[in-house]
Amino acid sequence: MFTDSALSQHLFEGFQADTHKIEGGWLHLHLSRDRGVHPRCSNCGRACRQVHDHRHRRVRDRDFFGYQVMLHIEIGRVRCDTCGVRVQRIAWLSPCKRLTRRLQSHVEGLCRLLPIKHVASLLALNWHTVKAIDKQRLERELGDPDWSSVTRLMMDEFALFKGHRYATVVADADTQEVLWVGEGRSRESIRPFFKQMGRHCQHIQAVAMDMNTAFDLEVQQHCPQARVVYDLFHVIAKYGREVIDRVRVDQANQLKGNMTARKWIKRSRWVLLKNRENMTGDQQSYLEELLAANQSLMTVYLLKEQLKEVWYCRSQLVALRQWKLWWKQVQDSAIKPLQDFARKLKPYLPGILASAIHPLSTSKLEGMNNKIKVIKRMAYGYRDNDYFFMKIRAAFHPDLR
Repeated sequence: MFTDSALSQHLFEGFQADTHKIEGGWLHLHLSRDRGVHPRCSNCGRACRQVHDHRHRRVRDRDFFGYQVMLHIEIGRVRCDTCGVRVQRIAWLSPCKRLTRRLQSHVEGLCRLLPIKHVASLLALNWHTVKAIDKQRLERELGDPDWSSVTRLMMDEFALFKGHRYATVVADADTQEVLWVGEGRSRESIRPFFKQMGRHCQHIQAVAMDMNTAFDLEVQQHCPQARVVYDLFHVIAKYGREVIDRVRVDQANQLKGNMTARKWIKRSRWVLLKNRENMTGDQQSYLEELLAANQSLMTVYLLKEQLKEVWYCRSQLVALRQWKLWWKQVQDSAIKPLQDFARKLKPYLPGILASAIHPLSTSKLEGMNNKIKVIKRMAYGYRDNDYFFMKIRAAFHPDLR
């Protein structure tokens, strides 16, 4: 079968299969140069009549009927009138490679679906070989984003490793395409993104982020016309940690003599933090009884709901009125953790009011971060951050999803 000349010319252009041998799970094919075809120069592509010498090379090909295929090839060096002595060009084999283009394409297809470790085990290839093929594919397919169409951004960080090591991800708020991923969350760490955007920074109208001062300052420096929009989710999450949790613990500590009531309040954390629309009937009843029994918890819970309304306003003037009303009620509450939180939140007011003009949030980016965690977990972690970041970009690329 393999020695059939028509099949050989189709599979191995410029070569013909002389013999084949099966050993264990391997199929060995010995190929020699087709004497009826002049080899071509790998540099200019011209046909060459003179062959300088031959060298033997073993090359892996795609598996065939359950056998792993190993090709034994005589690769020649030709004397080109223009380029001198050059290795002959082989259409189905990349220069200096020991895997055929067919096998490389097969590996690339599998890497879109499976972790590298599984692909390497399935094809009996080295892990580093598979990774190099997939990384080259990503470099070839990703390219640079279309900066001219980007007007609104989302920025957030995610945990890269244990030990408080983070990476920053920047995405297009309109298309959810990940534009850039970099290690760190400082101003110096994210500056390469804005340098990569270059003059297109002038087109950015709004950037959604959490209350990260480094992100804020860098956006102001490179995109002075852009409005920073602080994300509701992060503010309310911070409110839950610094206000609701603190007040809940303080109220529980005042009930040390009543263990039943103390236990009842201590177990109320998730009910106080959960949105009402997501509660079950039992949870809503529990919340209503809790708020009716404790004035301080009722105050901080209602003011949390009122703070959310600032983000839902569609006019900055209305949002500012809502904020002033909330601020006055906070001061009248005489609850210190609540007042401390409001005092720290006040400098961020322009970014909160900006949500009335640019209704942005990083909620979609938070969902994307969950997918990033799945990508990392599937691979049991990545040893090469650049490769990991390219995998993230490919997962959210409009043409590669």
